[in-house]
Amino acid sequence: MNTTSYFSSNYALQRQRFLDQATKAQLSVESHLHPLRGREGEELAMDVARLGPAGSQHMLIITSGTHGLEGFSGSGIQLALMDDPEFHALATASGVSILYVHGVNPWGFSWYHRWTHENVDLNRNFLDFSDSSITNEGFRYPEIADFIVPANWPDAQADEQMATWIAANDMAALIQAVTGGQRSHPDGLFFCGNQPTWSNQTFRHVLRTHAAGCTQAAIIDLHTGLGPCGHGERIVAPQDDRAHARVKAWWGNVTSVADGSSSSAKVSGYLCGALDEEIPGAEVTAMVLEFGTVPMPEVLDALRADQWLIRQTDPDPVKADAIKQQVLAAFYVDTDEWKQQLVEQAIEASHQAARGLAGGL
Repeated sequence: MNTTSYFSSNYALQRQRFLDQATKAQLSVESHLHPLRGREGEELAMDVARLGPAGSQHMLIITSGTHGLEGFSGSGIQLALMDDPEFHALATASGVSILYVHGVNPWGFSWYHRWTHENVDLNRNFLDFSDSSITNEGFRYPEIADFIVPANWPDAQADEQMATWIAANDMAALIQAVTGGQRSHPDGLFFCGNQPTWSNQTFRHVLRTHAAGCTQAAIIDLHTGLGPCGHGERIVAPQDDRAHARVKAWWGNVTSVADGSSSSAKVSGYLCGALDEEIPGAEVTAMVLEFGTVPMPEVLDALRADQWLIRQTDPDPVKADAIKQQVLAAFYVDTDEWKQQLVEQAIEASHQAARGLAGGL
């Protein structure tokens, strides 16, 4: 399989490829238009393609672009899966429907941001905002906010302050403080939001439309940016013990944020959690497939620079372009080897999920 042709770093191109491949595979397709336009003035949308009939009892959902520009890898994987006749034949023969959700956060996808247009980390936004017990208490982001995203970029003094904080606490504490989610700084990193985002509401609508009546549903949420380059870490999304056991039975060697074995920090508000809420009564099995890119300090610096850039009203275009390329490189490794690794691991995981849903293990 020639994986290179499935990938690019242009949203409009990837979206058109997705729609074309879905049509070629004879999938039902629908598009949910975003209220804003892309960086090239293009239309933005959360696009959905389904293999199998409406009202299926067993459904596998494969999502890309939850974190914006991470969609360049997720989209390539979805294209490869739609072009894999064995995968679709397995699903069809087993009575499993496949739902591809492309560009869950299309604005970030197009504009090379990890965040939504509301500056929200979508994988921290699936919260019950009516619950008054959800507060900023326990988050350490206020301690680090000023040096994580300083007034100037680059800023040697801010880097020194960060090094001092790490020496007093440790690197793991910094990663948790930065990435765990926060509600105190709407213009900061990993902001949870104060209400459901457009992507949150639209994804829930997609679930209610296509997965209503499911008795078994599974999701593979595709991500990049954590772990060794090219390695696909299979992370257990927060679930009950029975769901955790299914994840291990289907996918084998998995990690968990709950026991500290995952490269991910402990967070709440996962997109995967929407399945339990929007498909009541279904047996839900959820997994985040996270592919490594570059070392974590490089990823963090890229995110810091990007957040600084977002705050600028009239940035130098050369500097702005350099930062955007830095961010892209942190989440998308443009080599044939890396893309091949992603496709092979994702195809394996998707086949395993289809067999698991069909009870074939």
